[in-house]
Amino acid sequence: MLNIALIGIVAVLMAILFKKGKEEYSLYISIAACIIILFLGIGKLETILDSIHRLQEYIVINNTYINILIKIIGITYITEFAAALCKDSGYSAIGSQVELIGKISVLAISMPILMALLDTINNFLMVQ
Repeated sequence: MLNIALIGIVAVLMAILFKKGKEEYSLYISIAACIIILFLGIGKLETILDSIHRLQEYIVINNTYINILIKIIGITYITEFAAALCKDSGYSAIGSQVELIGKISVLAISMPILMALLDTINNFLMVQ
């Protein structure tokens, strides 16, 4: 985490230096730093996936639900990345739309889980 924070701080300081003279370089530095941090952050996803697989050893979970969970993690990660880049570039309206579509996508993908939960609740109520 320390190296990610240092990359972020150095990139911001470099972008500030270039902002006055060559503003386009400031944007390029920001994008490059975001991509580097993105790739470093993807390594952290491996830890999450290992934890999910260990959880599957203890509890029987349908693989479909695990795949949906992984897709949700990916959508949120990409959405936050894209929205932050848009907002940093001065296009906050586009960034807000990217966030909105990301939230709608997560909701759409999670519908099978919600339906399974409602079916389970319905079965419990019917047994009583």
